[in-house]
Amino acid sequence: MVVSSHHKKNHMKKISSLCTIVVCLLLFSGFTHGKADKWISLFDGKSLKDWKVGTNAGTFSVEDGMIVVHGATAHLFYDGEVKDHNFKNFEFKADVMTFPGANSGIYFHTVYQEGGWPAKGYEVQVNNSHTDWKRTGSLYNVVDIKETYVKDNEWFTEYIKVEGKRVIIKLNDITVVDYTEPANAKRSEDEAGRLISNGTFALQGHDPNSKVYFKNIMVKPLPE
Repeated sequence: MVVSSHHKKNHMKKISSLCTIVVCLLLFSGFTHGKADKWISLFDGKSLKDWKVGTNAGTFSVEDGMIVVHGATAHLFYDGEVKDHNFKNFEFKADVMTFPGANSGIYFHTVYQEGGWPAKGYEVQVNNSHTDWKRTGSLYNVVDIKETYVKDNEWFTEYIKVEGKRVIIKLNDITVVDYTEPANAKRSEDEAGRLISNGTFALQGHDPNSKVYFKNIMVKPLPE
């Protein structure tokens, strides 16, 4: 069978067009996948823009690219545009430095409150040497850690991952909590909101004797 050069050219054009489409799809897929895997900063290193605090706002300030937490009991809530400050599944990390005797925390799945201890969401403990024995990395009052994995006066990374009902907490890449919330989890009356749901993040100012630094506060939203 003899195939004309014209037929060959059309055939080659079709193959070329198909290859172009495939390459474009692969590039698009890679782009969207990369975008989904991107860490997003929640703190600009210069101000408390996108963060909100009610009573005792003076507990939080910014210095040398860090959020300085030092003062009366207060909580600083992320209130920015990323996911409209409403996260369900995510990875979160922050670099933290505690000073001797300090107590603080990182809340997730919480909601803004003018004052008091946040009623909604879980708290991940920040405490290496405070009188409270529940140490850094504890999923507070749910999975409490007695061991001290990190030290005061040194930077460490605190990482939280929530996917479905599972919570993983790491300190400098050491997994210290791997907890899956059971169906119909039972909580005391004053901790009824300490459940997996959705919401924002908050940093805790525990007391006037506690001084803590936070920087490089990042989130990576995960598929829901």
